Amino acid sequence: MSSLEISSSCFNRETKLPLSPPLVEDSAFEPSRKDIEEVDEKSKDVINFTAEKLSVDEVSQLVISPLCGAVSLFVGTTRNNFEGKKVISLEYEAYLPMAKNEVKKICSDIRQKWPVKHIAVFHRLGLVPVSEASIIIAVSSAHRAASLEAVSYAIDTLKAKVPIWKKEIYEESSSWKENKECFWASGDAAPSVHGPHFEEQCFLQSQNFEGSLRVLQNILWSLLET
Repeated sequence: MSSLEISSSCFNRETKLPLSPPLVEDSAFEPSRKDIEEVDEKSKDVINFTAEKLSVDEVSQLVISPLCGAVSLFVGTTRNNFEGKKVISLEYEAYLPMAKNEVKKICSDIRQKWPVKHIAVFHRLGLVPVSEASIIIAVSSAHRAASLEAVSYAIDTLKAKVPIWKKEIYEESSSWKENKECFWASGDAAPSVHGPHFEEQCFLQSQNFEGSLRVLQNILWSLLET
């Protein structure tokens, strides 16, 4: 074969170039549905007072988020003893209109103090047997410090401000326990008929005999002054 023929054959040889991978329309530019859901996930506060048995798993699931790396919990349970007495169960009552409003305020305060995502506060009413949960507080956040501090603040503030009463039931007796942390437990002043939230204040202070006397005394004095 002549050099001319070799040269000619080289020029006639078909050259195949590698093909670019097929493009999927808009796949490289539009975020997936999962990404959109994560970005658009709205923060939520879940508040519930119920006579049903509480589930730690169910409450914790309410605050789990793909945007968060921490879920902190507080679980309050019924213990079987108090000052040497055997406790059979606890019984809880609440003034629901005010209780719900106070818990909402707690959630709002938490969001002003810490960067948390979701908050759940569940409190059981009625009889709560030994070892069962009476309250579950769950908070999720991107990092653990915020949710841990928020949970601690939530239970401390709830004990101090939310109108919930506890009755301890022993083997042979029972006793209503006023929460010493509550703001109405430490003060001796009775509500004024001319002041705001008179009905709520009367309810709070009339949960024991001494409170009822203070309420009646204040009403009488207010009537005499008018």
